[in-house]
Amino acid sequence: MTDIVRQEIAATATTIVVKVGTRVLTSGTGSLNYERIGELAQELHDVMSTHRKVVLVSSGAVGAGMGRLGLRERPTELAQLQAVAAAGQSLLVEAYERSLQRHGRHAAQVLLTAEDLDHRKRYLNARNTLCALLEYGALPIINENDTVSVEELQTTFGDNDRLAAIVTNLLQAPLLVLLSDVEGLYDGDPRFPGSKVITTVERFGPETLALVRDAKSGLGKGGMASKLEAARMATASGGNVIIASGRKPGMLRAIVAGEPVGTAFLAQGQLVAARKRWIGYTVQPRGQLIVDAGARKAVEWNGGSLLAIGVVKVSGHFEKGDIVAVCDLEGTEFARGLSNYGSDDVRRIRGLKTGEIAGILGYCPYGEVIHRDNLMVTASHED
Repeated sequence: MTDIVRQEIAATATTIVVKVGTRVLTSGTGSLNYERIGELAQELHDVMSTHRKVVLVSSGAVGAGMGRLGLRERPTELAQLQAVAAAGQSLLVEAYERSLQRHGRHAAQVLLTAEDLDHRKRYLNARNTLCALLEYGALPIINENDTVSVEELQTTFGDNDRLAAIVTNLLQAPLLVLLSDVEGLYDGDPRFPGSKVITTVERFGPETLALVRDAKSGLGKGGMASKLEAARMATASGGNVIIASGRKPGMLRAIVAGEPVGTAFLAQGQLVAARKRWIGYTVQPRGQLIVDAGARKAVEWNGGSLLAIGVVKVSGHFEKGDIVAVCDLEGTEFARGLSNYGSDDVRRIRGLKTGEIAGILGYCPYGEVIHRDNLMVTASHED
């Protein structure tokens, strides 16, 4: 059964997003491992030679910068981290370009911030650029723009695992491959000899999240927790995800051959439209709407719109047309959507029937706070 599933995943993977982590690309001292980059370039070329389109999301800029600047420890201050990333980014892309040139291919550097993808027009511009690069036969190499993204201003992706999931949704790619320093998701602590890699995860649930074992390192920001979140984002939109070892040569070739390597997370339903992927998993919410149990049931299970009568509380400031998070009474987010009203107006009409809105605002342009066509359920039904 597993072989058949993997073969189906491989057969439908016409576009693949590959994410490779810092610990895969660097040595113990923090400098780039050029031999490994060369092997990875060979594999990427082999996959592209099967007429598949490939996009690479690559960490390693900070690690490369540490090697270039002779640093032994990762800086902790934001400005220093940004400076080290700036020094390392060119070195990283140069390494890929040299390796790809041997196969007649070229790298195309694409630096993104979360803010770039928050705006619908810029989001579409990024998508069009990536699609054009793929048509030219180049390999887009994407990284977060560490020199300008600032976490305190909420313009950071947090880690490249999430960025890879966003890119997967951006391109509606059928497959996301996360190459890590571990073999996959284990059924126990990976340090224990009895622990084994789980071959397939069919559904996300509490038992899956309970298996997270993060390994701390001075070089990487991600971990299995962020990889599971990336897998949840991609599979919820109808894509498949494979987490496999990036330290073993041949993993990408094995994956496109349908071999059961690493852990495969299967798509949780049909492909979701690109616009709803943007609403649910790309844009950072500008505020929160706390709703009652009846509203959650209507939105999450019945495919309904969010009405004012179901809104209990409003948090944050947002304008009409902004993305907001929809949360239950415990504050747990279960959906996101485009608000038809600004936060001040929602505060005035919360708890009201639709027919009462005009009496408060003086007009009623919309019968719903968020229309169902502009809603994306983000909660897992396994929770």
